[in-house]
Amino acid sequence: MDITAGSIPSSHAFMSDNMAGASPEIVRAVVDAAAGQVLPYGNDPFTDRVRRRLSDVFERDTTVFLVSTGTAANALSLAALTRPWGSVLAHPHSHLNNSECGAPEFFTDGAKIVPVPGDDCKIDPEALRRAAHHQVGDVSSVQPSVLSISQATESGSVYDLDEIRRLSAVARDAGLRVHMDGARFANALVRLGATPAEMTWKAGIDVLSFGATKNGAMTAEAIVAFDPEPAAELAFRTKRAGQLAAKMRFHAAQFDAYLTDDLWLRNARHANAMATRLGDGLKAIPGTDLLATPQANILFCRLPQPAVEGLLAEGYTFYRGRWGEGVVRLVTAFTHTPDDIDRFLDAIRHHTN
Repeated sequence: MDITAGSIPSSHAFMSDNMAGASPEIVRAVVDAAAGQVLPYGNDPFTDRVRRRLSDVFERDTTVFLVSTGTAANALSLAALTRPWGSVLAHPHSHLNNSECGAPEFFTDGAKIVPVPGDDCKIDPEALRRAAHHQVGDVSSVQPSVLSISQATESGSVYDLDEIRRLSAVARDAGLRVHMDGARFANALVRLGATPAEMTWKAGIDVLSFGATKNGAMTAEAIVAFDPEPAAELAFRTKRAGQLAAKMRFHAAQFDAYLTDDLWLRNARHANAMATRLGDGLKAIPGTDLLATPQANILFCRLPQPAVEGLLAEGYTFYRGRWGEGVVRLVTAFTHTPDDIDRFLDAIRHHTN
């Protein structure tokens, strides 16, 4: 069987970092974990090691649940932080609000996502303050319960530490818990040069959805709880949702390799650097309009429609059509090379001139 049948060259793959394969180190770790007999359902030495390693990474005791998708990580985290009559305050363009097919509402037994606006996909603190106090105590209205922030955001922007702390303080003052959707956690972290602790619990985060799949893993995400109260509930919710894997060792092996020798940080730095290279190249092409300097591994630009059509006809992949005429979203991954970026820029230049 031709395992490359239907594959897309990395120089043409800019739709999502989910298009990339897995880091060789992670593949090897999964193969190595296949040998021998261990206890199931997370009672194995692989999972125990990852739990301890994540506590070291975050500089405090944490409770860790390994799951297979980011949707599961987000929805289960929120379910442990709100009651069914609560609301989750999130940006209108957040993944929670637009791309989870109602999973947060389903797993919270009906809690409502309430959009809170802000520029560049970042929640505005004053808008959050208003939303956090909206109809509190009114039995006819959902009650504000959780703030969820995406780090990095869906536009590729990154909250700095002061911004996270300020939003968390507003939430705390209103009695809300705080969740971070960290699907691209590593990309944001290396952008800031911060520590994992500084960007999470030290800034007021209660529960983190710690993404790995977009950054080199195969099928592994983690829920990291810094607060023991939701952690107790998460154990039951994870099982009830079908996310307590019988052979948890394979999730754990991925995370173990992900954290070893800073693979997760190296992958993220490379993906970010490729986005910077792509952004710099686009600025030099007449007729293109880079909408913002990329801070992580996502960028948006406006291309002439003939260029969009020409690129698509040649098999280039990217998201389009959701943000205005000619606006496309381009995402770089840890697998992209400088040559991939330069070939893509050459194609854009060809179809733009």
